Amino acid sequence: MGRHSLPDAKATGTGRVRSPRRRTVSIATALVLAVAAGTGVAAQSGLLSFADACADAPVRLDLAASPDIAPALRAIAERARQDRVTTDGHCLDVRVEARENHQVAAALADGSGTSGYQVWVPDSGIWVERAKGQGDGTSLTPAGTVATSPVTLATVPTTARTLGWPRKSYTWAELAAAATTTGADGLPLGAADPARSATGLLALSSIAESSRRAGAEGDTRTAATAEFLTQRVSDTDTQVLETLARDDSGAEKGRPRRNEAVLLSEQAAFTHNSKGSGSANLNLFYPTDGAPVLDYPYSLVDETELTTDQSRAAMRFMALLGDEAAYRTLQKHGFRVADTALDPGVLRTAGALSPQPYDGNDALPPSSESRQWALGLWTVTVRSARLTTVVDTSGSMAAPVPGRDGQNRMDVTKASLLRALAGFTPEDEIGLWEFATRLDGAKDYRELESTARLGEPVKGGGTHRDRLSDAVTALKPVPDGDTGLYDTMLAAYREAVATYVSGKFNALVILTDGSNKDDDSISRAELIKRLKTVVDPRRPVPLIAIAVGPDADRNEVDTIARATGGAGYEVSDPAEIRTVMLRAVMLSAGLTGPDSPAADRS
Repeated sequence: MGRHSLPDAKATGTGRVRSPRRRTVSIATALVLAVAAGTGVAAQSGLLSFADACADAPVRLDLAASPDIAPALRAIAERARQDRVTTDGHCLDVRVEARENHQVAAALADGSGTSGYQVWVPDSGIWVERAKGQGDGTSLTPAGTVATSPVTLATVPTTARTLGWPRKSYTWAELAAAATTTGADGLPLGAADPARSATGLLALSSIAESSRRAGAEGDTRTAATAEFLTQRVSDTDTQVLETLARDDSGAEKGRPRRNEAVLLSEQAAFTHNSKGSGSANLNLFYPTDGAPVLDYPYSLVDETELTTDQSRAAMRFMALLGDEAAYRTLQKHGFRVADTALDPGVLRTAGALSPQPYDGNDALPPSSESRQWALGLWTVTVRSARLTTVVDTSGSMAAPVPGRDGQNRMDVTKASLLRALAGFTPEDEIGLWEFATRLDGAKDYRELESTARLGEPVKGGGTHRDRLSDAVTALKPVPDGDTGLYDTMLAAYREAVATYVSGKFNALVILTDGSNKDDDSISRAELIKRLKTVVDPRRPVPLIAIAVGPDADRNEVDTIARATGGAGYEVSDPAEIRTVMLRAVMLSAGLTGPDSPAADRS
C-alpha cells in the first residue's frame, strides 16, 4: 500500500460520436429563453445576434476550465472578441482560466472558492456530481456538453507490438491482466490518481466492472490492479504524461524504468503525439467492452447570484460553442464533437488504428456505485497500512501440504507472507507475533518484531523490512505445541488498539490452522465479550482471521472477528494467503463490490 514516485498506419473509421448534443441544445435553449424572460424574446433582445456593433463596455464572463480543454475554449473566446460577438448588444468578453478539476470541485462543495468565475467546464460530470454531493456547497446549473474524449490505454510502440496492437483487442479486465502479468515485474503502467483524475477513476471503475463480469474473483483482481497502479501513480493527467518513456524502450541509464503504458484520454494522447517533443508516439488500445468518455459539462456557477448580463453571456457563449467554427477548433485540439464524423487525421495523430474499436458507440459510464466503490478501494490501497500479523506456530503447522513437493503448512505460509511483504511500501507498518501454547513462560504468544515502518533503519544496518523478513523466514512449528488461540487474539487485539496510528489503515491479521486447543485459555464466549469492551470506534482495528488448512474452522474465527468489525476467511492452500489478505482489507474497509456477496469469504 502507499504510492511510489517516478523520476522525472492510417485510421479507417467513419463512425460518428454518439453524444448528448440534442439534449445539450434543448437545455441551452431553455435556459436562454428563461434568462431572456421579461425583456422580450431572445432574438429581439440581440442575444442571438452575431453582427451588432458593441455598445458601451463589454460583458465580462470568467470561465474555469479543465486544463486539457482550456486552450480550445480560450481560442474560441479570443475569436469571439476579434469578431466582436455580442450579447444584448454588448461585446462578449470571455476569460478562460485553466483550473484543476478536483480543486474546483472541492472548493464548490464547501462554498470556499466560488468567487471569480461564473461558468465551470470540468472534464467530466464526475466532478459536478462530487461538487453537488458534498455538504451545502455552491449550486451548479447544467447547460449541456461541450465535447467528449474516450478513455483508453496508451502504450509506446514497442509495447504496443508486444501486446499485438492494432489487431489484438482486449476487454478492460484483459488489459489490466496483461499489465500486471507481463514480465517479471509487470508492464510499467502509469495512471493519474483516481481521487484527482476522472480519467484514472473511469478507467479503474471500468476495470472493476469488466473484472466482475469475468468471474467471481473480479474484486480481488481489481484490488491487485489498484495496488499495482499505486507504484507508478501521478497526481494529475499532465504529470502522468511526463512519466512516459522517451525512447520507446522505457530504459534510461541510471534511472528507474519509465512507464511504457498509461491510462489516458484520446485527446491527451493526441496532444502528446502532436508535440513532437522526442518522446515516443503513443498507440491506443480501445477496450472491446467500451471506452467511457470524458464529457466536459458546461455549468453555470451559483446562477442565482449572476447578473442578468452574466447569465445571458454564459448562454451566449454556450451557443457559440455549438457552431461549426467552434467544432473545428475543438477538433483541432483533439476532441470529439457531437453529431460530427470522426476526423481520420485527428484519430491517426492520437494513435488510433483499425481494427481497434475507436469508432464504436460510447460505453455507458460506470455506475455511480461502481465509481464510489473503486474510489474507496483506491483510498484504502494508497493509504499506508499498519498491520500486526500473528502466525500460528503450533505443532500442526508441520503437516504436509498436498501437491506442494514435500512442503509443510509452515513452509508455504512463510513463502506467502514473504511475497505479501514485498508488496508493501517503506511507509507501511508491519509487525510479527507467533503463538503456540506456553511459548513465553505461561503466555501462549510472543512478539518477534514490533509493528514499525518498513523503511525504518535498524541498529546494525538494514531496515525493519529486512529484520521482519528474517523473522518470518525463521518461523518454525513448535513440536507438540497446541494452538492457544483465544488468549493470543485478546492480547494482540489489545496491543493493536493501544498502539493505533491515525491516518493509516490499522488491522490485526491472525493466521491459524486449527481451533483453540488449550484448556487453560479463556472460552470463546468470554473472548468475544472481552473483545467488545476493547473495541474503540475512534480507533478502528478490524481483526482479520484467516483459517488455513483442512482442520481450520472458518465459522469460529469469523464469529470472533465480527466482534471487532472484521471477518474470518478460509484458505485450503497457504499460498492463497496474500490474495485473501487483500480481499480482507477491502471488506474490512466496507469495500464490497456493488454486486459482490459480502458474505462470500471462503
